[in-house]
Amino acid sequence: MFLLKTWRSTAFGIYGYMNFTKNGFIEHSKKFKPDDMQIQIEGKNCVVTGANSGIGYAAAEGLASRGATVYMVCRNKERGQEALSKIQSSTGNQNVYLEVCDLSSVNDIKSFASTFASKDVPVHVLVNNAGLLENKRTTTPEGFELNFAVNVLGTYTMTELMLPLLEKAKPDAKVITVASGGMYTSPLTTDLQFSDDKFNGVEQYARNKRIQVALTEKWADKYKNKGIGFYSMHPGWAETPGVAKSLPSFSESFSGKLRTSEQGADTIVWLALQPKEKLVSGAFYFDRAEAQKHLKLAGTSKSHDLIDSVIDTVHSMAALDP
Repeated sequence: MFLLKTWRSTAFGIYGYMNFTKNGFIEHSKKFKPDDMQIQIEGKNCVVTGANSGIGYAAAEGLASRGATVYMVCRNKERGQEALSKIQSSTGNQNVYLEVCDLSSVNDIKSFASTFASKDVPVHVLVNNAGLLENKRTTTPEGFELNFAVNVLGTYTMTELMLPLLEKAKPDAKVITVASGGMYTSPLTTDLQFSDDKFNGVEQYARNKRIQVALTEKWADKYKNKGIGFYSMHPGWAETPGVAKSLPSFSESFSGKLRTSEQGADTIVWLALQPKEKLVSGAFYFDRAEAQKHLKLAGTSKSHDLIDSVIDTVHSMAALDP
């Protein structure tokens, strides 16, 4: 097991250095089609979680600049309002709104979803961007490990509760979940809250991101007849406030080599704009192209067989209707 973990980390490091940095983006962008990003989406409603900074902010701004009505879901009202004002100013789009919700709280998400549902607006795009890498074991007031609560339980609860509004936008509805290449280092596991006494936030984050990718596969299959497309994506290694706080040594080591938030958000915006017939529901995307979900010899592919068990547990934790 130690050798396998070492191999995964080494393979991920090499693959990441070659592809996930700013230089990787510049190289991959040579194949981009500029017209793909010229599409305007006036009249479409986009919900972006964790939208007050970093990749979430860049995604919200990118969607607003193309005419979308954007609902920014943020935990902090003051920071959210400041971000909203900046986006309205930079894009000239006044149809940008703030929704306050703590994505680490199932009860808060349920309250938000109930209030938002009363607007009775179709949701064309849900961007599950809110994420967290907390290095110290922290338990939420609801009793869940904090990384898991935001990255998995929050993402699952938000998506499931948004389904009726997404169905209103069929056949154009999309759910885009911002995962991470960090998931390459981890198989799917049913140990959702990291039972090991020696807590490792980076490993827990990788596990969470693996679940998001497997969840996206499952959602794509389960809801294939609802007119909703499900996609996960990797933004690359971007220089964001979250990375600087959670991975300070990594941030310093790669200073000047990390992507901008806009480069990290590029594939989110691209996925939101493309006709669904160009995309593969359930797929994992990176730099505007479908990407592999497993590295060679990493021994992670069979682990996705556990997703049904994971979903059963998470669904129970969220206390959603069957």
